[in-house]
Amino acid sequence: MNVTKKGTKCSQLPAGNSRMGGSPQKNSAEHEGYAGGHNPLRITKNNIINADMSKERLLEKIVDRNNMNKAYKRVKSNKGAHGIDEMGVNELLQHLKENGAQLRQSILDGKYRPNLVRRVEILKEDGKKKRKLGIPTVVDRVVQQAIAQVLTPLFEEQFSDNSYGFRPGRSAHDAIRKC
Repeated sequence: MNVTKKGTKCSQLPAGNSRMGGSPQKNSAEHEGYAGGHNPLRITKNNIINADMSKERLLEKIVDRNNMNKAYKRVKSNKGAHGIDEMGVNELLQHLKENGAQLRQSILDGKYRPNLVRRVEILKEDGKKKRKLGIPTVVDRVVQQAIAQVLTPLFEEQFSDNSYGFRPGRSAHDAIRKC
C-alpha cells in the first residue's frame, strides 16, 4: 500500500505505567510490553482509510448467521485434517447446530479463544526434509473464514494495483506477467 511520508511510527506504554503515563513514544523497534500504535497522520495514497469501522459493526457482520453459514460451507468444501480436538469436517455441522449460538455470543463478548494448533510434519518436495505445519480445529477455521469474509473486502480496495502477495485472485505468476 502506498502511504504518504508524513507521520511517525509510535509505540505506547501500557496505561498502568506511571513513568510515561501511556503516552506515545517514537521508537525504531517495538519493545516488550509496548502496544504498537500508528500516528493517524499517515494515510493511503488514494485517501481510502476506512478508519471509522465502529459504525460498521464488524463483529455483528462476522457472526451474522449468513456469514457463518458461508464460512462453514467453505471449510467443509476445503476438507482438511482435524485439529487437536479430533473433530472432522463431517462432525462440524452437528456441532455448530448445538453450539453455534454460544460460539457467536462468545465472539461478541470478546471471550472467544482459539484452540491450540495441532503440529504435524510433512515432507518437502525434495522428499528428504520435513517442514512443520499447524492445523487449527475445524471450529477455529470457520471463525477464521468468517472473519476473512468480512475484512478482506474492506481492506482489498486499499491495496496498490501492483501488490500481488497473499491477495485473492492474484499470484506470483500474475506479478511476473505484469513485469
